[in-house]
Amino acid sequence: MSVPDISATTLRQLQYIVEVARLGGFRRAAQACHVSQPALSAQVAAAERQLGVQIFERDRRSVRLSPSGEQLVEQAQRVLVAAADLRELARQLADPFSGRLRLGVIPTIGPYLLPEITPPLAQAFPKLTLTWSEARTEHLVQALRAGSLDAALLAVEADIGDLEYAPLGRDPFVLAAAPGHPAVRARGLATAEVLNGTSVLLLDDGHCFREQALQVCAQARVDEHSFRATSLATLVQMVSTGTAVTLLPTIALTVENRRSQLRVRKFAAPGPGRTLALAWRRGAAMAQTLRAVADAIRPAVGQHLQSVR
Repeated sequence: MSVPDISATTLRQLQYIVEVARLGGFRRAAQACHVSQPALSAQVAAAERQLGVQIFERDRRSVRLSPSGEQLVEQAQRVLVAAADLRELARQLADPFSGRLRLGVIPTIGPYLLPEITPPLAQAFPKLTLTWSEARTEHLVQALRAGSLDAALLAVEADIGDLEYAPLGRDPFVLAAAPGHPAVRARGLATAEVLNGTSVLLLDDGHCFREQALQVCAQARVDEHSFRATSLATLVQMVSTGTAVTLLPTIALTVENRRSQLRVRKFAAPGPGRTLALAWRRGAAMAQTLRAVADAIRPAVGQHLQSVR
């Protein structure tokens, strides 16, 4: 049995293999990698020969990973991430606060915090170019692990696995409803029992804020409304014209309740809420830079939360 010539396999070949697996076909992978399909196919076939393993099972209609191919693709992804970390570490040693920083943010944070933190970041790191992508927590965590994002703004109460993070501040939840609703008519601090017998409107599945709100609802006898919103903006509009209540993060109030269409009540301490954080892949070469970025973001987050309480 011949010994696989692993040393002959290049990072470019590994990239092609990962893209074919991710996109499910050679044509789409070639387009994503900006090469011709024959060239990409030839490189993948060469890698299979060098490794001594058939990675893909091919027929006229589809391309699928072989059982052995699944393990190899996972390892190839780790090798590509490690190579990217090596390049990034070299750049960081030269100038840790220059270049491009790829950041993600969840939809229940992005519209409310990005306008607040962009100016201080630009002032603190004038040579650092920030690019933002908005997605739900699950997708951001996957992108961080795959190395396609450097860090993400999210809530640590969600399932973020073993990511490292720097806390930025606690974002309390408030009870919100149309001004005449009994649940918000009182002026005192609310408790979970206020929700007893109410109809609660929440975000759609997949939003981590929904899961956090459900934990509060679990403490009371509530009926979840059949309508599920895809954004906090839609949630606010539905609640403001109906008889349901909802929970909102404090950071959203300045934007979403700017016309005072809702009345809100704070919860008694400790009260429900979430911890906002900047998270990154454990062992990332940019960890030093990302901690400094978190330090620059934290005061702006605190000032914003304080201004809407």
